[in-house]
Amino acid sequence: MEINHPEVGTCGLSCRLCPWHHSKGESRCGGCKSQFRMAAGCPFITCAVKRKGLEFCWDCTENEGCEKWKKHRDVGKKFDSFVSYQKLEDNIAFIHENGLGEFERVQKRREELLKDMMEEFNEGRSKTYYCIAATVMEIEELEAALKQARAKAENLDLKGKAKLLHSILDGVAEEKQYLLKLRKGRSK
Repeated sequence: MEINHPEVGTCGLSCRLCPWHHSKGESRCGGCKSQFRMAAGCPFITCAVKRKGLEFCWDCTENEGCEKWKKHRDVGKKFDSFVSYQKLEDNIAFIHENGLGEFERVQKRREELLKDMMEEFNEGRSKTYYCIAATVMEIEELEAALKQARAKAENLDLKGKAKLLHSILDGVAEEKQYLLKLRKGRSK
């Protein structure tokens, strides 16, 4: 089958904002429908892509009654795995309302901002934090935070730059009640 959107997960997650997608070397994931992930055993890839030849769960005629997908979405409202599921339902709704093309355009902009954060403000320990921020915060908020951090970071070392950006992002998160960490507990 032809995969047209390898960086949009079969279930609706954005691969562009995943820490594995921004790894270096052999562990780098090219997206949920890349060869790397297709071999990993995701139940949604197995069902939709491998068995039914569909790129997304919502394209399946059985999606509304699918207990596996419903459970995944319900658990995603409360818990995360290695990636944040906080926006899974919003992603699916956005795609239904605006289409995959517009979703990918927005996710590419989020990824650009994520890359900027990692290139300029990552002291080696902030990748997951920045991935979550790029997932849950509004684009305008991310842009403003980066602009503010750049303006104040001129004489700081990388550790100081990371601390500065964390402080700015944490301030926005507190005000808007965003959670910029993975929600631990039971996963899928």
